[in-house]
Amino acid sequence: MTVATRKRKPAEEGGAVFDRELDDLPQELRWREWMGRIEAVLFASASPVGREDLARVVGQGASVEILIDDIQAELTDRPYELAQVAGGWMFRTRSQFADVIKAAADLGEESLAFTEMEMGVLCAIAYHQPIDRAGLADIFGKEVSRDLLARLRYKDLIASGPRSPRPGAPHTFVTTETFLLTFDLQSLRDLPELELEGAARTIDDVSDRS
Repeated sequence: MTVATRKRKPAEEGGAVFDRELDDLPQELRWREWMGRIEAVLFASASPVGREDLARVVGQGASVEILIDDIQAELTDRPYELAQVAGGWMFRTRSQFADVIKAAADLGEESLAFTEMEMGVLCAIAYHQPIDRAGLADIFGKEVSRDLLARLRYKDLIASGPRSPRPGAPHTFVTTETFLLTFDLQSLRDLPELELEGAARTIDDVSDRS
């Protein structure tokens, strides 16, 4: 039994009120307990956890960002890290261990590999969302196949967006949280700025090869 556990007030039968503040603990132990709570929540989640959710498990006067910084400082020599992506934080293995994990899990060549056209379409959706198939056709100068879009859906990189104002109100496409995670983006604002002429030339190159 830890010191923190011994000092904690016993829970009453029928469920106790969750103690966020931990006022009965010394400051240092209270801070360590808050760090542990945040780590536990992040380890239990398969997707990024936002600041608002993390703030529910620590005291009102505690800074989630500083707690995160302290956790990150303790992970310097670990094979995993605490990363801020897609509007929240999550644990992930460091990139230099990718081959090790692949070998241990026998993943073979299974990956999120893209054809040039898939990457071009994904790029177009990311920068022009919400966009429908007609909008993509305007960009590429030809129709984008439903099969290609279905593959991007299967990889959970795109999803249906709001209806387009075009006649018939077709579905539009938008990127997903998985897209942000895959490309290590905190939000779409982190997409690199593209020079329009260069972007158009890149898309034209992809279109010509397909």
